[in-house]
Amino acid sequence: MKVCGLTDPRDVAVAVGAGADAVGFVNVPASPRFVTLERARELAEGLPTATVLLTVDLDPDAALDALERTGITGIQPYGDHRVATAAAVHATGRLVLFPTHPAPDLDLTGIVGIPLLDTPSTTKLGGTGRSFNWQLAASLKDRFVLAGGLGPQNIVEAISQVRPWGVDASSGLEQAPGRKDHGMVADFLNKAKAT
Repeated sequence: MKVCGLTDPRDVAVAVGAGADAVGFVNVPASPRFVTLERARELAEGLPTATVLLTVDLDPDAALDALERTGITGIQPYGDHRVATAAAVHATGRLVLFPTHPAPDLDLTGIVGIPLLDTPSTTKLGGTGRSFNWQLAASLKDRFVLAGGLGPQNIVEAISQVRPWGVDASSGLEQAPGRKDHGMVADFLNKAKAT
């Protein structure tokens, strides 16, 4: 269970305290959830969970440098270099969540890391806050993370229908962009754990 788009230490503490297995930080300046690498390092320091840095257009060397500088344990790469970056990070033994768009003929073989299925957008690289037709993922046998429009209101249905290896939520747990609703975070994680 991953809570992404964290910007505040209190939000991080609530997510970890409620049982998140991973927390995510968005290092994309155009995002309302943007945190600098320095801020990501501060937020991730000493956490008992996996930590994931969401990036756009970082080449492999820059991505590995960012992980070293922040101490973050995994990456969720978007953009032009995502395949090469995923391969380079995976080769170091770190976690890779590889963003993938659901499709009727979806084939996850050959993807480096763990596929993260999220709603496609023509204007954004992930983080759309919209769910997709979960039946596109219901027959998948490989492990994957389900994302896109998840929150306390639909997480039980999503897990029951799809049986993903993991789930990831961000905007569906917010009171405002970049500000988590602590009650929603706890409710989401509790429901996910119980399903």
